[in-house]
Amino acid sequence: MTHQPDPKLDLIFERIVDVPRELVWMAWTTPEHLKKWFTPVPWQTVDCEIDLRPGGIFRTTMRSPEGQDFPNVGCYLEIVENEKLVWTNAMLPGYRPVKSPEACPGEDGGHEMFAFTAVITLAPSGPDGKSTKYTALVIHSDEAGAKKHATMGFQEGWGIALDQLVASVKQL
Repeated sequence: MTHQPDPKLDLIFERIVDVPRELVWMAWTTPEHLKKWFTPVPWQTVDCEIDLRPGGIFRTTMRSPEGQDFPNVGCYLEIVENEKLVWTNAMLPGYRPVKSPEACPGEDGGHEMFAFTAVITLAPSGPDGKSTKYTALVIHSDEAGAKKHATMGFQEGWGIALDQLVASVKQL
């Protein structure tokens, strides 16, 4: 069954990038690569742990330009190599529900809390299949969470991060 996005609850970011999906997949699933691009500069991802299996941990620590760390812990839900990666911050590893989602840095330096599930899909694109159609669908539990995420700069932030991902894998 495919999720039907709800414009009141879900945010979608989509773009064609000129790198093969295998490299995009590697950047999403290898901690040393993910740390290079995951947060828009001047933010940094200073730590990452990935246990790439359903129920496995997806943990990052983002550092603000002021040096404040923001740990985020989630759980992988679905993994289809080079095609689909689904994770949520509404669960801890082992599908253990969280009491409340981790705080994400807000645009004003405060903390924003909302639960979401991210669905990253990768499809070959172009006549030679060497480009990738990259889609990020972020599913929120309520309209307030979706609005907070959009207001934080979802489109711009995910766009900058994807640009950083592409630049990073082109150096390989």
